[in-house]
Amino acid sequence: MTDSDRDRQNGTNNGATSTWSFILRVILKAAGLFILLNFLFAAFLPLEGLGHLSLYNWLLPGRQRLPYGENPTESYNLSLDNIPAMMASHELQRAKAGDEFRVLIIGDSGTWGWLLENEDTLAGQINAAGIQTADGRRVVATNLGYPIMALTKDLLLLDAAMEYEPDLVLWPVTLQSFPRDQQLVPPLVHNNPDRVRRLIEEHDLDLNPDDPAFVEPEILERTLVGQRRALADLLRLQLYGYSWAATGVDQAIPDEFEQRANDFEADLSWLDYDEPLPLTEELLALDVLDAAASLVGDVPILVVNEPIFIASGENSDLRYNAWYPRWAYDDYRALLAEHASGANWTYLDLWDAIPADQFTDSPVHLTPAGTAQLVDLLLPLLP
Repeated sequence: MTDSDRDRQNGTNNGATSTWSFILRVILKAAGLFILLNFLFAAFLPLEGLGHLSLYNWLLPGRQRLPYGENPTESYNLSLDNIPAMMASHELQRAKAGDEFRVLIIGDSGTWGWLLENEDTLAGQINAAGIQTADGRRVVATNLGYPIMALTKDLLLLDAAMEYEPDLVLWPVTLQSFPRDQQLVPPLVHNNPDRVRRLIEEHDLDLNPDDPAFVEPEILERTLVGQRRALADLLRLQLYGYSWAATGVDQAIPDEFEQRANDFEADLSWLDYDEPLPLTEELLALDVLDAAASLVGDVPILVVNEPIFIASGENSDLRYNAWYPRWAYDDYRALLAEHASGANWTYLDLWDAIPADQFTDSPVHLTPAGTAQLVDLLLPLLP
């Protein structure tokens, strides 16, 4: 081999070594940057801030109810725990008009409109009524119901919605949302511990701020990698918005579903209680209703004991429906009425106001016609 051949070979080897060295440096720098970004993300956990960034109410129309869905590819909707992202996707984001009397409706799946199109929900039918206040403002109802049963969940969403200047809060409730030991169970609640702890402290709620149900991610779970599902949900919510805008579909309503039961076993149980016992304010989170009144200040609250399905079949003398034995529900109604008499909110009991044939798959889910009947009962109480 000549000297020139050796020089060329050495040059080639040196070039290859230099190239691999460069690639290694790039990989190491990229890995270092990735690690740095992960731990910066973990330190600041900006998920709530990112939740405010939304295509809704800008490129896409705002949703008429909060995002919730179990089959996103059919409902163009999904469930997530990022409250700013939920609010940013909602039509509530639009500026309040000067002639608008804004009614916020909070509550459970019946309020959200399970098995109902948006126009058939409580909010949709109030808006269709086209009512005005005595001073000429348009009554505009906004649906902030959410399909999880706990008063603390409702309080959490009401707290987030107060910046949108409500003039009235309408709050349909039912016994299943009251048990104190269920208040921190819903994912939306236990995945927002800081917000809930603030409410517990500010309103002296009889709830444990250190409850083990609260989700407290460790440092690795707070990184970009650890939060990849939450980040993906934020992106998916935006992407499903295009299908929502094109179709108006935000819930996959089946052609057939299982009807609410009318016949029951000879059973007196309710939740974890196998036999009748006196219900007390210690067992029911009535203080959450008072916290809401304190939270909204001068804004009036109308609390409605929402209609329930009343069975007529086997053992209906023991149970009103699949959820409620008569002893539990009767005690609840008495406690709620007594508490309301001294509370800073208005109370209306409509528990038996809707016929049994106007309920669908649960003791509180109404048909469109049943919802219309409920709206007729509520309209005289709206300003």
